[in-house]
Amino acid sequence: ITALQLLHNQPYARRAVTFAQIRELALALRLDNPQLTPEHLWTAYEQLEKARVRGAGPRTLLTNLISLVRFALHQTETLTAYPLTVAERFGAWLARQQQAGRAFSPEQQHWLGLMRDKVATSLSVEAEDFTLPPFVDLGGYSRARQVFGADLQAIVDELNEALAA
Repeated sequence: ITALQLLHNQPYARRAVTFAQIRELALALRLDNPQLTPEHLWTAYEQLEKARVRGAGPRTLLTNLISLVRFALHQTETLTAYPLTVAERFGAWLARQQQAGRAFSPEQQHWLGLMRDKVATSLSVEAEDFTLPPFVDLGGYSRARQVFGADLQAIVDELNEALAA
């Protein structure tokens, strides 16, 4: 929990907590008590505070631990599934881009959606991720570079900052 508190008290660029550390935290919780899994904790909160729980989603997502910790530490009023939080932040990011006069083609929007989904499940999207599905199925890093041009890395950095904050 200390590791996740650090995660939320620092800007994205200075975060020391990684997805691997969240996975380690989940394992430590489960080893300490088999009932302390994200899915069991989520179900318990749904039963206790149903009106304050938003989005069930795949409860097995380790990133939901972030939402659970934020809620348990009273950093948020509602327990919101992490992918839903990321989707809301993505919508706000897109709106800011549009207000700034930046438009994305349908293909770029599709790629951005894939990047959003990667952040929702893994806390970030990195260059190495483009060598894995679903990115590689669309042509991988080279295709992403064609779609976004020289802006690709800047967009990836912006998304990581805006979505995983």
